[in-house]
Amino acid sequence: MKMGVWFSVSLMFLCIFFINGSLSKLERLEHPVTKSDGSLSFLVVGDWGREGEFNQSLVAHQMGIVGEKLDIDFVISVGDNFYEDGLKGETDPFFEASFSHIYTHPSLQKQWYAVLGNHDYRGNVEAQLSQVITQKDWRWFCRRSFVLSSGMVEFFFVDTNPFVDKYFTDPGDHTYDWSNVLPRNKYISNLLHDLDLEIKKSCATWKFVVGHHGIKTAGQHGVTQELVDQLLPILEENKVDLYINGHDHCLQHIGSDGETQFLTSGGGSKAWRGDIQPWDPKELKLYYDGQGFMSFQITHSQANFIYYDVSGNVLHQSTLSKNSKRFGLY
Repeated sequence: MKMGVWFSVSLMFLCIFFINGSLSKLERLEHPVTKSDGSLSFLVVGDWGREGEFNQSLVAHQMGIVGEKLDIDFVISVGDNFYEDGLKGETDPFFEASFSHIYTHPSLQKQWYAVLGNHDYRGNVEAQLSQVITQKDWRWFCRRSFVLSSGMVEFFFVDTNPFVDKYFTDPGDHTYDWSNVLPRNKYISNLLHDLDLEIKKSCATWKFVVGHHGIKTAGQHGVTQELVDQLLPILEENKVDLYINGHDHCLQHIGSDGETQFLTSGGGSKAWRGDIQPWDPKELKLYYDGQGFMSFQITHSQANFIYYDVSGNVLHQSTLSKNSKRFGLY
């Protein structure tokens, strides 16, 4: 048996072994690959749901234009889907007013995969996870944490909200819906275990983790120390390619060659906070304190991502190239 064939067969059996032996409780989904070359294209937007206000409608329009150009497969939302306090329930008209009636371009009539943000936790969390909502708009899919597989890419969606201490110790005037999260320590422990297991068993060429809160960010909210302490070691150990988040209302790229890249796409509506935290300029590739979104085009050898502003202008783009060990940044 030739070495290449032997390696492929061995890898296949290794994957099957891990999958069958998995104890992870994370829900797994598969998005079909539709392009003949096996490539994948998608958009990422975060921090958006405001009934079209604060330029949400303008961002949505440009997303539609780019989505059509790239023939996107789906859209990812990195949380804070509905402001200021999530949804009140399954019949809340705010869902359609901020989602269905805003993202109307034909190219955006694709599946949306969403995680929850802190503002979503201030409402009825189960409403966003409900099949009733999905029946109102088939595009909507939201879970606390889950795994999405699509060809050569696996996405690991993580509920980062329960990690943040201040939501529990100093919530201020806000009330958070922690049903099905408490006891908190057990929830976090199980999630980290399942995430680590899922990433380790993944045979995907590209591994992307998606969450709401930033791990490395020069934005107003700053670094989420709880994620640096608990989530970052898993990303580093498993050589995750990208961590994609929102929370800070900006567009941002932080990273060094050969390491995990940290991408913020939190400009879906209200932005222009007017402040930036100090950061090493060698790592800070982009910081844009305004509205916008991101696009991704993924092949087996390259991952290209582009940041756009509210007018559709390209602000920044980078390409990660795979080699036998890691990737290079161009």
